[in-house]
Amino acid sequence: MDLHTTVERAQRLKDLHAQHRPLVLPTVWDVWSARTAVAAGFPALTVGSHPLADSRGADDHEGQTFAEVIAAVAPIVAAVDVPVSVDLEAGYGQKPADLVAGLIEAGGVGLNIEDTVHSDGGRVRSTEEHAAFVAGLRAAADDAGVPVWVNGRTDLFLHAQDPSGVLDEAVERLRALERAGADSVYPVGIQDDDELLTAVTGAVGVPVNSTAHPVKHDLERFRRLGVGRVTYGPLLQFALTDTMKDMLKPWAP
Repeated sequence: MDLHTTVERAQRLKDLHAQHRPLVLPTVWDVWSARTAVAAGFPALTVGSHPLADSRGADDHEGQTFAEVIAAVAPIVAAVDVPVSVDLEAGYGQKPADLVAGLIEAGGVGLNIEDTVHSDGGRVRSTEEHAAFVAGLRAAADDAGVPVWVNGRTDLFLHAQDPSGVLDEAVERLRALERAGADSVYPVGIQDDDELLTAVTGAVGVPVNSTAHPVKHDLERFRRLGVGRVTYGPLLQFALTDTMKDMLKPWAP
């Protein structure tokens, strides 16, 4: 994809975040799922690491190399005419500039970056370290001349036995990511907790991303709680898996 088109799609993704609260980005994993989501009326997509890995017989948590992910993402991006963001997990051990260069080469215009470092024993980056990584991504995108949308994710709630007990730390981290240049922030694991979602959305000035299940959750609830962006993670693929099993069971021997 030529750079001019990539820049146009990046700007379109930015505009969509301003126009829709929340902006729903269906999480896709191949050309078929991407084209299906676009045909359903969605103006932007995200490629999820978990469903992408499952579709390719690999493990989530960086069970693929960065080169393998980019090779799989490129045909997805080329198959649709809408902006596509890509979940880059914790960065596959790459430097921020290399991540941004690979993303842009594939035509991707947004990225998700988390603080659980799978290539280093699953440790969680400190607030300062994760903010510095996001700042590196922001600088690399600016240097490339592409306004890549950076979604800064934290897994603090996900790892905590009592998610409410890490609220202050999580808010501090999300604010640091915002200051570092994240366009949105993603506190994973609190999609069913109204109080925590409300606390987080009220604490930062950028859109807050929430995971959602396409059947079990309600879009209006997320809007009411102040969520600015919704993605499905692996839940859309899980829901389709359940539906496919139900369809096929009567035909099984």
